[in-house]
Amino acid sequence: MIRKLLRKVFRRAAPGPTDGPALIPAEIHGIPIERVSPAARKVCAALQDAGFKGFIVGGAVRDLLADLTPKDFDIATNATPEEVRRLFRRSRIIGRRFKIVHVMIGAEMMEVSTFRSAREADASSTDEHGRILHDNVFGSQEEDALRRDFTVNALYYDPTTEQILDYHHGVADLQQKTLRMIGDPKVRYREDPVRMLRAVRLGAKLGLTIDPAASRPIREMASLMDNVPAARLFDEMLKLLLSGHAVKCLKQLREEGLHHGLLPLLDVILEQPMGERFVWASLENTDERVREGKPVSPGFLFATLLWHEVLANWEARKARGEHTHPALFEAMDEVLSVQGEKLAITRRIAGDIKDIWALQPRFEKRAGKAPFRLLEQPRYRAGWDFLRLRAISGEIDMAQVEWWNEFAHAGGNTREGMLTEPEPGAPRKRRRRRRKPSGGSADA
Repeated sequence: MIRKLLRKVFRRAAPGPTDGPALIPAEIHGIPIERVSPAARKVCAALQDAGFKGFIVGGAVRDLLADLTPKDFDIATNATPEEVRRLFRRSRIIGRRFKIVHVMIGAEMMEVSTFRSAREADASSTDEHGRILHDNVFGSQEEDALRRDFTVNALYYDPTTEQILDYHHGVADLQQKTLRMIGDPKVRYREDPVRMLRAVRLGAKLGLTIDPAASRPIREMASLMDNVPAARLFDEMLKLLLSGHAVKCLKQLREEGLHHGLLPLLDVILEQPMGERFVWASLENTDERVREGKPVSPGFLFATLLWHEVLANWEARKARGEHTHPALFEAMDEVLSVQGEKLAITRRIAGDIKDIWALQPRFEKRAGKAPFRLLEQPRYRAGWDFLRLRAISGEIDMAQVEWWNEFAHAGGNTREGMLTEPEPGAPRKRRRRRRKPSGGSADA
């Protein structure tokens, strides 16, 4: 009986203008109310008590259905941003392209957006490529569902009734493991080229196959990514690389032809046998840490993705006779400068990247006081993890990594015995002798 009911609810049909949403009750969708954020439930209840609609929307509903833990619980309503702002004391309106309201409930921040219209924006709201620049035309819930990108994101959950409102058969697509675009994919990609990246990320995260109608235009429209602001593209790449499915995402990016230009040097790196092993080892390590709930560092990840370009640049400079350390810093600056033309890497993350790179030559010194000073560096652990990945990929000998691991955990006397002798002919630093103050009295 349950199977018959599921088939009835999930049966696909061509949506018409008079079609309403499918109402899917709790006994069918199976989302326990306990898994829904209490803060999100409180905001929805307050909106409904004030006479407005209030639904948890999009990714949170999708992830709950897929038995994943949502990172955020976004809320959609028919109240305007100003009406929402007046309803919640601890709230503020933000955004220019999308005006939304941030509502603080205890320590949680809820993002509340007003239903938006699917009506075409006027010419002043789009650029010459069709990308939407402003989207503050409010509309009905049906219009709001129509303007969302994928069917699995056009789901509205009412925590009061525990029903899901499904306008575009998103639950059925999730059940059938298909990622389907709402509307004409070419038009939707022109409106927001980042949707091409999002399709790859969601497909990998949820184990969905991208619908051929949505996949087919990606390669031919990949050049539209050049029109995306660098800061927004960087945020989207971070989501992709730190999704826990980075390996699968990057393989899909290559298949769809989207890797060229996203990380300007990534396609070059992946074509180098040594660099490819290093990158995949790094991504697999990052995916494993994400899945285990361990912290991950964007700086460390980008340092691994770009290391072999720095290495090639550095070696070329040394071959031209430049000194080792200045050549390394020049190579680092040049690679990050090229990268920054497409991805707006923040100054803090760029600093983390350079710190990790700058430590690598210091691991070659195992004599004198240098090893002790290296252990005191705040980035030592990140630098050692980076060194280990270099060894796993075959770039350096694993014995070097093991020596540093043993040295770091050894006692004082053991450490002294592990040090190597300075190389013959290596210059020794001479301690400057202090000059004694000249004799004579102040009265002289």
